[in-house]
Amino acid sequence: MSSDATLEAKYDGCPVIKTLEEVGSRWRMTVIHVLREGELRFNELKRATGANSQTLSRVLDDLGEKGYVERRVDEGSPVAVYYSLTPKGRELLSAFDEISEWGEKWILDEE
Repeated sequence: MSSDATLEAKYDGCPVIKTLEEVGSRWRMTVIHVLREGELRFNELKRATGANSQTLSRVLDDLGEKGYVERRVDEGSPVAVYYSLTPKGRELLSAFDEISEWGEKWILDEE
């Protein structure tokens, strides 16, 4: 077995690697972080994240399919679509708090 295969086997099933593969993109993490403030409409999320409409739509669909974000349609006039974190998504927030503390110490302090 090559050393690459050995490393691959060692980290196959690693929860850190698997989690980062699922939520580790810039836009996915940004959307989850912004939604920590509560339910937001699409355009509010767009402004808060700086993502373009196509990217944000794709990310919200992806996070919805994976169970991190839920979509609620208010059929009033005008129709409004809201996004919020599911319990699964909210459970990630403690990890974001840890990342924030680390970033304040090691990234922001160095700037």
